[in-house]
Amino acid sequence: MLVLLAGIFVVHIATVIMLFVSTIANVWMVGSSNTGTISTGLWLLCNRTCIQLPVSSQDEASLKAVQAFMILSIIFSVVALVLFIIQLFTLEKGKRFYMTGAVMLVCWMCILIAVSIYTARFTGAMWYSTNSHHGYCFILAWICFCFSFIIGILYLVLRKK
Repeated sequence: MLVLLAGIFVVHIATVIMLFVSTIANVWMVGSSNTGTISTGLWLLCNRTCIQLPVSSQDEASLKAVQAFMILSIIFSVVALVLFIIQLFTLEKGKRFYMTGAVMLVCWMCILIAVSIYTARFTGAMWYSTNSHHGYCFILAWICFCFSFIIGILYLVLRKK
């Protein structure tokens, strides 16, 4: 049981770190132009230098929603981690980690909304580059989506022994 708890804890910490990286780094879409490689994230457009991401007025609300939901997913993931540690030491034997699982599933839902909006609105939208493809931050966000769902379900099923 201790090994299972430690494994879940490690995967949860890895998920939090990957969420931070995928939100902060600017490599959601990567393309090439005549001046070199271009990468865009949620915040900046980077070529040789980084500038604020140019977004049309119709896509601005979508980008703000993606940014907000990614930040919310980080917050909920950290809250779930703190709740797990608190419940680990205060929960009676035989009880389940319901609160931790519920908060982690809210994190999962925030990641789902953010990445779905980004996929629908911004995939292939790099008009200033050619050969655009998804970067590692986009892939990390989808990996965090999977991990947060698995961790959330495990917390709901897991009993303290």
